[in-house]
Amino acid sequence: MSSRDETVASFDDQPSDGQISPAARLLLERYSGISPDKVIQHIVAVRAKAWDIFPYPCIGQFRFLDLSLRQTLEYAEILQRLQEGQKLLDMACCFGQEIRQLVADGAPSRNLYGCDLREEFIGLGFELFRDADKLQATFLTADVFDPNSSLNGIRGQVDMIYTGSFFHLFDYDTQVQVSKVVASLLRPVSGAMISGRQVGSVNAGEDGHRTNPTGKVFRHNIDSFKKMWKDIGSDLGVDFAVEARLELLEHAHLRSHDSDTRRIWFVVRRQ
Repeated sequence: MSSRDETVASFDDQPSDGQISPAARLLLERYSGISPDKVIQHIVAVRAKAWDIFPYPCIGQFRFLDLSLRQTLEYAEILQRLQEGQKLLDMACCFGQEIRQLVADGAPSRNLYGCDLREEFIGLGFELFRDADKLQATFLTADVFDPNSSLNGIRGQVDMIYTGSFFHLFDYDTQVQVSKVVASLLRPVSGAMISGRQVGSVNAGEDGHRTNPTGKVFRHNIDSFKKMWKDIGSDLGVDFAVEARLELLEHAHLRSHDSDTRRIWFVVRRQ
């Protein structure tokens, strides 16, 4: 399948059953104040604008409304720490849906940060959730490879970082490079953590992917992910404790994956 064919195959005209989760619907209805009969129409209209900016498969398949942070084993801990005044960064936040869910669940929005490569997606997040007049979260537009990006303003100041579907965009060596940058944003104290999920594999290794300029990404299993962070810690002079687990992908996410594909969930804690 060519890149063009893959892009077309990734676009759904309307969300099918299950593509918009009950949690996402509830967030748009209760947090954003959108009437139930207008939710789908509103989502489709905003999605059309996002697709014109960049045709990511997650945009075409309505997966930009996936609320994965609340599915982590650490979610209750994260909420408590935010309520106590700690700070969280949602790396590659897209529309900032995870940030809105945290706020809806009681997190003070002033303690939340979002970062994305594309400023337009951040703007569409305010349009999608209709909260430009009330959300106090800080949003940054930054390229993680730019040493002079706006991320420098929060380096060493963040207690928790969520990285949903981010590290897996790169090959192994680049994942190491990006992970070191992300780790440098953490406050240098015990308990500072990076949590997330991404595409993984039963057998770790490289796989082709059209969104990566090198044409390759690296899919981790538990052992390879732990080894990578052990090596990163050794390079940085920091001890990291790593927990990870593999799960089967939901049926809706299987269309471009093989039987070896899994989702890997992880948390990396500074010791």
